[in-house]
Amino acid sequence: MATTARETPEMSVRNQEQPQQQEQKPALASSKAWEGKGRAVVESQALASAIGGQSVANYAAIFAGFEAKGVPSAEIRPRENVFTFNAWRALGRVVRKGEQGVSIVTVIPCAKRDRKTGECVQVRKAKRTTVFHVTQTEPLQLAGQVAA
Repeated sequence: MATTARETPEMSVRNQEQPQQQEQKPALASSKAWEGKGRAVVESQALASAIGGQSVANYAAIFAGFEAKGVPSAEIRPRENVFTFNAWRALGRVVRKGEQGVSIVTVIPCAKRDRKTGECVQVRKAKRTTVFHVTQTEPLQLAGQVAA
């Protein structure tokens, strides 16, 4: 293997070794979401939050984002066919590699320790997440067959 102008001989050897060390692992939506939890728990929580939510604050962003991607507005139904990565996994579907969703802002409940009293106080925190349309997903079994 020839080295490029930017690549030193040591880098070339290291780059040849790396493909053997690196394995393709499924992408995690958020590393913090997985701390101390199993995949099924995270996915079921994501699905419950997506279906049970009451707010329609993100609907305008969802419709505008997917219409810009070419999805007709009649086929965009938040909480029915627009979910997060983990919610789709809970439904037995996986987002196809390379698909780009629509970024939205959601509010999540969190516990915060009060510095003065030391007790935990419930707070709401804004978090940016990405949602995907059903046309950007495929059944989980088909995705496993393609990878095999």
